[in-house]
Amino acid sequence: MPKFNELPPSIPGLALRRALLAVLVISSSIAGCVAMYHVISGLEIGWQIIMLVLFALTFTWIALAFWGAICGFVVCALRLDPLSLRKQVSLLTDDYLLVSRTALIMPIYAEPPIPTIAGLEATCRSLLEQAEAVHQRLETPLSEHFEVFVLSDTQDPDKAKVEAAHVAALQQRLAGQLAVHYRRRENNLGRKAGNIADFCRRWGQHYDHMVVLDADSLMSGATLLTLVHRMQQQPEVGLIQTVPIPVGQRTLFGLFTQFASALYSPMLAAGQSFWQGDAANYWGHNAIIRTRAFMASAGLPTLSGKPPMGGEILSHDFVEAALLKRSGWQVLLDTTATTSVSLRNPYASAAHNSFEAMPSNMLDFAKRDRRWLQGNLQHLRLLAGAGLHPLNRLHFLFGAFAYLSSLVWLGLLICSSILVGYHAIDESPVQTLSKSLPVGLLVVTLGMLLAPKFLGLLLALGQSPHAFGGRLKLLTSAVLEILFAALIAPLMMAWHSLFIINVLLGRSIEWQTQPRGERSLPWKEVWQHAGWMTLCGIAWASAVMLFSTSAFGWLTPAWLGLVAAVPIIKYSSSSTWGGVINRRFGLLQTPSDSLSPALLNDFAALMERGSSGLDAIEEGAFTLNTLPSELGGDMPSQSLKQFSGQAQAPTASSLKEPN
Repeated sequence: MPKFNELPPSIPGLALRRALLAVLVISSSIAGCVAMYHVISGLEIGWQIIMLVLFALTFTWIALAFWGAICGFVVCALRLDPLSLRKQVSLLTDDYLLVSRTALIMPIYAEPPIPTIAGLEATCRSLLEQAEAVHQRLETPLSEHFEVFVLSDTQDPDKAKVEAAHVAALQQRLAGQLAVHYRRRENNLGRKAGNIADFCRRWGQHYDHMVVLDADSLMSGATLLTLVHRMQQQPEVGLIQTVPIPVGQRTLFGLFTQFASALYSPMLAAGQSFWQGDAANYWGHNAIIRTRAFMASAGLPTLSGKPPMGGEILSHDFVEAALLKRSGWQVLLDTTATTSVSLRNPYASAAHNSFEAMPSNMLDFAKRDRRWLQGNLQHLRLLAGAGLHPLNRLHFLFGAFAYLSSLVWLGLLICSSILVGYHAIDESPVQTLSKSLPVGLLVVTLGMLLAPKFLGLLLALGQSPHAFGGRLKLLTSAVLEILFAALIAPLMMAWHSLFIINVLLGRSIEWQTQPRGERSLPWKEVWQHAGWMTLCGIAWASAVMLFSTSAFGWLTPAWLGLVAAVPIIKYSSSSTWGGVINRRFGLLQTPSDSLSPALLNDFAALMERGSSGLDAIEEGAFTLNTLPSELGGDMPSQSLKQFSGQAQAPTASSLKEPN
């Protein structure tokens, strides 16, 4: 039996932390609204209400991000664990005891086989190497504690054949070290969530835990073993989410996004973990889950009505985390991998990795956002779900507002522009918005908006500048990233606003395979999808300039990105420009570049080998192993309309070894 720690994870003062954050955010929002009221006090009452509501929503959202970043900054600056507020220590000690069984599961759907299998193999080999280093006294082989499942939903028979051949080759390479299984569903009912639920019903009861990997996930053995150890020691924990950092980018857009994530995510994640505590969120991959808790508590319901707001729940991960928390399980956000590598002691902690890939250009990035947006807007229907923890309701609200905020910002800009034109045409004696806007409010708003970036930069400059190429290159890269982020913000605002309108009009979208790998966009495709932004930007800027030169000036950050939308999207998709910035000038470096983690080196080597051996695999030189025997289990659909209210969190004695 596992030697579980009988005490829950220590999160001191959690209620006080949440209350303090709420007070800071609300008080900041009130102060901002009071200042804004003085700006618009000369307008008609109808305009005052509209402008004040739009500003209040926008400023409150900025205040939440600002104070969350402050929390993360303090935690990282003091080198504390955001949950316990103690100095972080390694959990992989000499007396580490592995007593549980864990399945690494990778749900896939028509993914490119070479990078998918290379990433999975790199993760497996890292696990084997770390286990050998840590578990020298292990009485049983690692294969007794870990198994791997590739769960295919691929519907094209030809693609599935090639996919299966790659998995069979992996089975042969890892034979005797780690069991790899391949299961393909002929009907991909329920998409990814249904794929995982099918695994749980058929084999879930064989395993204490499951680690969910995306097709582009990479996780080091040290991270995997640390997660398993925490689950063994803390039986009240149902899920631990890591913070995956994007890697492997070569296009200009990809490099900017990868750099921003590496620089800011550690601090922002620490801030989230600080106040979310045991009610964190789940992002669908690079996370470990207590299998039986998930099966008993997280079966997804189907929403009434038709898509896009009804039917199957698309963004299932948020809902699964909420259902686990509702049943009394703790859901934690683990920041060890990100904070240790990027900010604390990068050379000593380079073995702790949690990585992912991402779209390499803005069009593919926006298409992914379109799917997420539809799923997150569905969550608005779950805000009144029975028995849900208040923070899970906030997760639903924040997830939706992350996209709705674009529509709010657009509304604020449109109203401001209309007022400028109205007062110019009417020759009203009332001061126009552009003339009365106080510099102080503008500076405070911009300062709070940019503060998380400056705080993340300050931490890196003080703690690990070498991991980003040195202080000068780090500072230059950060300035370039801020300018680039400012340019593309109006583009994402326009896209998100268009997507929201489509959802409100009842236009649903299918959840297709995410584009992976580099893709340089042709001019024709860019103009087709973004030409309207450039035309709208030119028309808007010209109209504002016609009525008020001062308004034209302070609206520059908004219209400039729209006017330049087509060239920005085109050139940012170029790996050539990315190479100039990254390799020639040494800018936009990240710890994954400068520290060269073994996991990424192995992945690169396996990618080369996979490409060279593609012909042999496609010729059908390998045969799949037989699937393990099934142990039927139930994963009932949970109701969000009613809940008994009785927590189901276990005691240590109630947790038994799986069959």
